[in-house]
Order: sequence, then C-alpha cells, then structure tokens
Amino acid sequence: MGTPDDPIPGSPRPDGLADYRGAIEKQWNRLAAPSRPLRLPRDTGAVRREVARSWQRSLHTVDPAQTVAPGLDDISGRWRESPLRRPVTELAGQLRGIAEDSGYLAVVSDESGTILWTAGDRTLRRQGEQVNFAPGGVWDESHMGTNGLSLALHDDQACTVFSAEHLVAALHGWVCYSAPIHGPDGRTVGVLDLSSTWERSHPMVMTSVRALVTAVETMLRAEAPTPIPGVRLECLGAARLLRDGRPVPLPPRQLEIMALLALEPDGYTPEQLHAAVYGDRAVSLNTLKADVSHLRRATRGEIANRRYMLTGAVSCDAVELLAAIEGGDLTSALWLYRGPLLPGSDLPGVHQWRDHLDVGLRDAVLASDRPEHAVAFGQRCPADVAVHEHALRLLPRDDVRRAVVTARLYTARQG
Repeated sequence: MGTPDDPIPGSPRPDGLADYRGAIEKQWNRLAAPSRPLRLPRDTGAVRREVARSWQRSLHTVDPAQTVAPGLDDISGRWRESPLRRPVTELAGQLRGIAEDSGYLAVVSDESGTILWTAGDRTLRRQGEQVNFAPGGVWDESHMGTNGLSLALHDDQACTVFSAEHLVAALHGWVCYSAPIHGPDGRTVGVLDLSSTWERSHPMVMTSVRALVTAVETMLRAEAPTPIPGVRLECLGAARLLRDGRPVPLPPRQLEIMALLALEPDGYTPEQLHAAVYGDRAVSLNTLKADVSHLRRATRGEIANRRYMLTGAVSCDAVELLAAIEGGDLTSALWLYRGPLLPGSDLPGVHQWRDHLDVGLRDAVLASDRPEHAVAFGQRCPADVAVHEHALRLLPRDDVRRAVVTARLYTARQG
C-alpha cells in the first residue's frame, strides 16, 4: 500500500482530495454486487482528508456492501475486567438520560473497538442491533471500515463521521460523534460514542461527548491505585520519595540528589556530583558525602559507594517523561508532566535537566498536529504565548476549548 495521500490501489490517481469521491465509488462498485451499486451523495463537498485515508486503509479488508458487523458471543469477561466498567456504571443514568432525551444511542467500546455497553433511544437500539451496533459488535477499522469508533481509535482524537462518510453503505443513515477515553497512564482504554440518524446531527453533540469522556477519565484517575512495591521518586512539579507506596521523609537537598542519580543511570564520581549539586560554591566534599550517606540509609543501601549511582530498582516520573519524549509518545509525556523538574531547586545539575525536559517536551508539542497536545501543555505553561497560538491554529472553529485557550493567550500576552 502507498502513503496515506496515494490513491486507492487499482484506481486512477486523483488530482486532489475532492477527486477521491470518484475513485472511491469505482472501488466500492468493483467490490459490491452488480445489482447494488453504491453512490456517494453529490452535495457533500470534498472528502475530508482523515475520512479519505480511513477509506483507503479499510478497503483492503472491508466490503462496503456488508450489512452487519462481526461480533463476539460473550463479552461478560471483557466487561468485568474493563477499567471502564466502574465509571460507566456510575455514569449510566446520566449517559442514558442524555441519549434518550436527545434521540441518540450512547455506546462505549474497549480499546479494540468491541462494544461493551449501550443505552438510549429504544428505536435506535433496535436499528443498531440490526447492524450489530450493540454489545459484542466489533467496530474497528479492519472489520467495519470508517465509522466513529474506528476513526477515534485510529487517530486517537475526537471525530464525527456523517452519513456517506461511513465506508459501509448500511450505515449511511447514521451520524457518529466519538472520542477516545484515556487511562491514567495516557493509553487509550476505549471510546465513548453518541450516534443517531443523520437528520439529528448537531455540533453541540460533540461537546456532550467530550464532557462525558472528561468525567470518565477523571473517575479513572481518582481511583486509589494499589501501592507499588519498591522505591519511587516523584519530582515533576513537586518532590517526594515513596517506599511501597508510603512517603519517606527527606530534606529537599537529598531529594535533589536522588533525582540527579535517577536521571544519570551511569552515576557520578564524587567530584562530578559535587559540581552538579554545588557548582563553584566552596562547599566541602564531606558535606556531600554526609547527604549521600543519609540518602543511602533512606533507600536501604541502593546507592553505590565509590561511584555514586543507584543500584536498586527505583522508578522516577522524570525518567519516564524523558523516555516518553525520546520515544515519541507525546500523549503519555503530557500526562506525566505535572510541572517542571523540582521547580524550587537552584542546583546546577537540576537546572540543566529541567531545561532539557521542558525544551524537549515543548518542541514536541509545537511539532504536533493534534490540538489536545497544545491545550494540555498550555494548561501547565500558562505564560507560553507560542503554545496557546499553536493550539488556536489547530482547534476547529466550533471547538468549545477555543474559549479557554483564548483566555490563556490573552492573560499570557498581558504578563
């Protein structure tokens, strides 16, 4: 298969995205039964880029003439083990009320696109069951082509799929508003969707979807995590050392030294660590040795003697942030970033690492074409004019988040 902007295999090269319509129709009619030619409405305008790309990916595995989604016979185990079960169950009344009052169907899927839960308008539920838009139905791109659930999963962002934008012709009477749900670690755990017949489409439905997803994600993050065994250092935005989930009281200087050791897995010579901690200040090396000795006792001997380095398994949020940035996982990096590294520290080594992390994350945000990245980073860096401007360039005109970003930009420019 070619690049996302290449024409569909077997079709003539289109001159632009508007010409994808003809190429898609030829491909559809080649795959569909001759007695059931498929046509796109002529009044929909140019095909959106994300829809055209999804069509191109989907046509390799999906017949546009199919009438029902494949399904699983039993999803009770999936639902029981899903992290979405508790928040969706607690929000069921609100979800059901919104869907029924507006003539919509509320749907929740897992990260694979398998539907776990539905509620809403009774007539729509019956219509959804006819195409297996119901618990157990598998709606990822490889099984049902372009639809709200599959596009939200693939692109990892909120989306609308309207009428003939669906690859499968049986779905042309529907409109879907979908958004991915992210767990506390930033990974996608499912999708929340509101769907109805196309004549009920309204841009404010997406506002409801985003608000409901925010509620679910907030509940996921509020769950008390099981204490993680071992030593963990948290030093982004604040600082604390935990052992088996319980805080270990340490003075700020020793937390700073712990952060430097965590970020330098190869460790320091005593002279190197002295320079990273004190710079050119005339402080005795014995002072540093005393701090390290106290820190060694607090970590139960997990710091080497001759070359200062961590010898035990110590997890650290700053190290995880660095790995996420270097690995291109910007969603996880933004979730980890609660603020600068040890913001109150004036240690030369900490200052150097702080700049390294902040610049790396900021550059990645400014290079991203996903508005939610700029919006999230702008919340942590309210004085950054360039980030707010980048967010406004990416946000659609009808996106309710524009108001918040505009206010941040105004405040930043006044500062």
